[in-house]
Amino acid sequence: MPLLGGIRPPIALLCVLVLALAGLTARVLGPGKDMVAPKAVLSSQQYFAEDGAIALRASIDERVTDLQRTAAALSSGGPVKPERILSDLGRTYQKWTGTTVVDLQSAEVLATRGETIPLGWLDKDVLTGGQALTPRMVRLETGDVRLMTMAVLDWKDRPQQLLVASSSLSVPAINLGPFRSMAVVARDGEILGTAGFERAEALNSDQERQELSFLHKQMGLLSDRAAAKTEQHPVRAKEPGSRGYPGVSGSLVGGEYNGRVATAGYASLSSSNPDEKQSVAAGLGLTVVALLPVVQQPTGEQGRELYGLAAAGVLVLLGLLAAGVLWATVQRPLLRLFLESRRLARGDLTRPVTVPRWGEAARIGAALERLRRRLNTGAGEDPEESTDSADSAAGSGRRRRIRVGGRGPLALTAALMLLWCVPVGLLLHDTDGSVSVPTTMVNDQRDRTDLIADRLRRALNEAQADLVSTSRLIGTDVENDNDNGTGTGTDEDDRTDDGIGATDGEAATRLLEETLDKHTRYRALYVVDADGSVGARAGSEPHTWNSGKDLPLVRVSGHGGKEPVIQAGAPVPGHKGSTLVGEIRVEFLNSLLARPGLGEVRVVDSEGLTIAASNGFLAFEKPPADLTDLVRAAGVRVGAGPVENALLIREGNAVKVAAAAPFSGGGVTADIGWTVVSRQDAEQFKIAPYEREDRSVLAGMLGLAAIILVLGWIYLVVVRPLRALATGAEKLADGDLKTVLYPRYQDEVGAVVRSLELLRQQAQAHRHNQQARTHDNTRRTAATRSGVDSDGSGVADSDGGDVDIAVGHDGVHGSYIVGRVVDSNVGGR
Repeated sequence: MPLLGGIRPPIALLCVLVLALAGLTARVLGPGKDMVAPKAVLSSQQYFAEDGAIALRASIDERVTDLQRTAAALSSGGPVKPERILSDLGRTYQKWTGTTVVDLQSAEVLATRGETIPLGWLDKDVLTGGQALTPRMVRLETGDVRLMTMAVLDWKDRPQQLLVASSSLSVPAINLGPFRSMAVVARDGEILGTAGFERAEALNSDQERQELSFLHKQMGLLSDRAAAKTEQHPVRAKEPGSRGYPGVSGSLVGGEYNGRVATAGYASLSSSNPDEKQSVAAGLGLTVVALLPVVQQPTGEQGRELYGLAAAGVLVLLGLLAAGVLWATVQRPLLRLFLESRRLARGDLTRPVTVPRWGEAARIGAALERLRRRLNTGAGEDPEESTDSADSAAGSGRRRRIRVGGRGPLALTAALMLLWCVPVGLLLHDTDGSVSVPTTMVNDQRDRTDLIADRLRRALNEAQADLVSTSRLIGTDVENDNDNGTGTGTDEDDRTDDGIGATDGEAATRLLEETLDKHTRYRALYVVDADGSVGARAGSEPHTWNSGKDLPLVRVSGHGGKEPVIQAGAPVPGHKGSTLVGEIRVEFLNSLLARPGLGEVRVVDSEGLTIAASNGFLAFEKPPADLTDLVRAAGVRVGAGPVENALLIREGNAVKVAAAAPFSGGGVTADIGWTVVSRQDAEQFKIAPYEREDRSVLAGMLGLAAIILVLGWIYLVVVRPLRALATGAEKLADGDLKTVLYPRYQDEVGAVVRSLELLRQQAQAHRHNQQARTHDNTRRTAATRSGVDSDGSGVADSDGGDVDIAVGHDGVHGSYIVGRVVDSNVGGR
């Protein structure tokens, strides 16, 4: 009998699983070392660093794209004076600290604006080869580091000119909240720019200055560690199967000062979709580090964590009791049946069968006893009488035993294990509305919501600025510029007043199509004349654009439709009343709102209606009731304007953190009245009570899985075959000797089946022997009564002698051998 078959392996597996689950329960629910800061706070710092990295990456990529697109658009037209290029570039985009135009043939500086740009770094390697015109980081004489972006201006029959723009690598102008600071770090750990630190001269006490010095020191140390961690590949830096931020990100814990611990999150600059679109900023090797000192506090509740050890101990006791039940009610009776059936098959019929008390084992044992009595019928004993006595004895045994099948022990075992799984999974660490949420989480929800609002505002401003740049190209009289060779390209004095040069022509349409292909944020671009008619267009069907001095350049329309229509406009210079309108895709706005750790994020307009959301929405629906008041409060002007706010909401057992941040700052979208609102369930935070609740549920589910695995195994391999065997054994005991019994498994049940098959063959031979003996006795009695004469007596004696020999063999060798002899004689006849 193999060791891996039968009832022993599942019982052993149950013991192993119970011990393993008990150890896991003691580890994850028992006492553990206290962390200096909750995991939720550390995760929040990581998310904040990721948001800062996304903002910095988008800002750098936008600068590069805008400069290259502007240079390409200018090169496609007539030559433009360098001074005019820099003037219009500065008016359209306020994002560069300095700009310069250099003649590549003579190396002469043709025009410059803003801070002085050193040109000593320009060489052949920068302008040629595979890395030509790639943005470079250059250190100025003052020690500051600038990002240099380059683009070539190329006109026919003119020397090429190089347009160079410098920009700082400082932290994006976002709301960092109180006490938080942020830094941009290079590959070697050098801090290129910081934000959020107070000035030492503005502090009033030496203790505050010491704390500021401590934070500066911690920023340097943590920046070095973050730069080293971001050197690894993003795939290796993440856990297998995890998703989220495409770059390398994480959290760090620094030193402690005056009861507060320095916590930091870091994130490397990475493309939003590395597989489809490469990012220039991602190749610079920059890392964003966000530092926040938090009050040191224990994260565990020692009283409740002791429940984990108690739960593990109870699980061990119940598991051992369940294994004992299976051993006593399934394994032990089955092994006894195996031994009894093997004894009977080997011919030991003298000792009665030990019949179990209940279940299928009792049915099989009773059937074995009936077979033993039948096979043990001695010479001269009436077979019918023996059979009747065996049947009556078996019948009385059936009446005495309890009618409980093999599924009873399995149900009892399941009940014992469920006594642990249900309380642990549902009741042990059940949280309610009294859960304590760290104040840092509420503040971070507010600050990150404001960061999303700032990011969305900047994206809309960029979209409108792109329209302004494109509109300057639409009204240019290209033919006039090419004829005189001195066109300014962006000089409003050179434009015509009686019409837009290419509004209704193929040139304007082609320009709009090219712009639409390069900027996926637009769904449609079209020019609207003063009378409201649409001229050149590209993309989807245009919507109505209402002209008016009091209407904002970025607005929402489409009320009553299935989707909000976000429109941005830019007047076309040189033609009064004409406007270039771009419709911004709602999906583009939704993609800016989806950030981990913020929950549900919505954008509502000045009327409080939803126009974009991270998790899907109905057009112009009202936000949930708990957010409506928050939106209204965010719209109240405090001082210079509305401010962001956050709120901890407790409703029954549910705890939520909500925040609202109105649009504020510069640009055309500063006063449109939009607000970004977010709401996150506190269950999604990595707070100790919720983590223990999740672990308790996991432990209960693992226990339930162990029950299903072990008991399902026993039922399929032992109980179900045993029930079929009990039915077959009773049929065999009732006289069905024709049905052959085949073992399905090489285990205890299979061994009993093989023994029953041997007993069936013996019973069949015993029946043949009885039939042959009865037939011979009948013939001899008939011959005696017929009065056969002496001449035939020899024949009769001869026949009778043959029969006597057969009977004599019966008396010597038993019924099994006699049956074989009779079968041979019958075959001979």
